[in-house]
Amino acid sequence: MVVRLAWVSAHEALGLDEDEATALPALRDAGVEVDVVVWDDPAVCWDSYDRVVLRSTWDYPQRLGDFLAWLDRVAAVTDLRNPAPMVRWSLDKHYLADLDRAGVPITPTTFVEPGDEPVFPADRFVVKPAIGAGSRDAAWYDPSDQPAARAHVRRLHEAGASVLVQPMLKSVAADGEWPLVFFGGRYSHAASKRVELPRAGLVEDLFAAETNVPYRAEPEQIAVAQRAVDLVTERFGVPVYARVDLVRDDDGRPCVLEVELVEPSLFLPQAPPEAAAHLAEALRDA
Repeated sequence: MVVRLAWVSAHEALGLDEDEATALPALRDAGVEVDVVVWDDPAVCWDSYDRVVLRSTWDYPQRLGDFLAWLDRVAAVTDLRNPAPMVRWSLDKHYLADLDRAGVPITPTTFVEPGDEPVFPADRFVVKPAIGAGSRDAAWYDPSDQPAARAHVRRLHEAGASVLVQPMLKSVAADGEWPLVFFGGRYSHAASKRVELPRAGLVEDLFAAETNVPYRAEPEQIAVAQRAVDLVTERFGVPVYARVDLVRDDDGRPCVLEVELVEPSLFLPQAPPEAAAHLAEALRDA
């Protein structure tokens, strides 16, 4: 039986998803009929698809209520991947506390809830919303920037957002981040990623500028990322796709920065040639 699949984007993101150039032909080669559609397009008949896959819905933080209602509507009529409970968990970076409680190493994180006063690290630090994508509303600060950082936190609180404060780990400036990609709960490939996060400013575009190159993950990195994916699997079932972004703590050990289960770039341009076929198989057979 031919699987009909909706590859879901946002109006602003159309044509910007670098994964599409290899993923869409791989899906068609795997016998999947695939359409690129926009999540808030009222003309789309979601129940006409066997599977609906979130791929570049990068505007959801600005329209969270609408997006969550849409998730529930779609999940009621077809197979949404990743499934709605998994997506809801991954939307809010409070999941870092779940990982920490489970013994998965994470970037040191303080949650500053609306009404709370922030306490900033003594060295450089990052402020970002608990619900966000593409590094929008995220910035780094020097200790001398505390007034600007407090204004940043206050603005997010006034919008009803919880805030994360994290030290700017020394390794990030030297090495950047390492996104590790998983299909069907199994490790596929990795990349090296550098994000141009502004100092005491804001990303105005849909996502921050990045520089990405292929990377061969170390066994210790794969093991840490796998522990995060295994926790997701224990709670929600196997994710069809997952991305675990790692950094190194100041002792040189890998730790989780984010777990991306909603709409992550999968770094297919930096992946081995077979990765797109593995993604297509995972989406077809989910």
